[in-house]
Amino acid sequence: MRLQSAIFDMDGTLLDSMGMWKDLGFHLLERHGVTPRPDLAEHLKPTGLRDGVAYCKEAYDLPGTVDELIEECKERVEAFYRNEVQAKPGVEKFLSIMKMEGVWMYIATATDRPLVEIALKHAGIDSFFRGIITSKEAGQHKKDGPEVYERALRRLQSNKKDTVIFEDAVHAVRTAKAAGFRVAAIYDPAAEDDQDEIRALADYYYRSFEELIETQAL
Repeated sequence: MRLQSAIFDMDGTLLDSMGMWKDLGFHLLERHGVTPRPDLAEHLKPTGLRDGVAYCKEAYDLPGTVDELIEECKERVEAFYRNEVQAKPGVEKFLSIMKMEGVWMYIATATDRPLVEIALKHAGIDSFFRGIITSKEAGQHKKDGPEVYERALRRLQSNKKDTVIFEDAVHAVRTAKAAGFRVAAIYDPAAEDDQDEIRALADYYYRSFEELIETQAL
């Protein structure tokens, strides 16, 4: 199936970074001498950075403002993105194929723009995308609605019929499908427990970009 445009989530879809994000709340609490409760990961799973930090502050009565706590987290995140993050296997080859076929590509992510730019650059894939839109800029998180996708679509000057959204998280897949988008789900270990629902919801499902390249299903 030929595409005119594609919208990509970043963390867990293009980048092997969800392990870092999964542990971020734990590290923040431990830095403040607080023992996380067993349900912390479940609460933080569908949130962006600001909402996740705000939850930690309120639920665990952390000192400082939300903005101050966010800066603590950003130091860790920025160091990871600047020095360690890697694209998932097959990503660069897949994006190269898409670019050669004339597909316009955009990033739609919950991560803040400065961090996105650092991460994409270190992973060596920043040049493939026509732009970036973040949940903060769209004014709506993916779990709450599709505005980030809608804005990316408008900027690509495309339509839903000729566009595919690439996502790894079940809440994002739900939102995109409810808004009438086609969705290609990419497996990530951080979403292991959600794979049955993701597979049922998505139009396409792949264990990796290498599998996607081999099947040539898009």
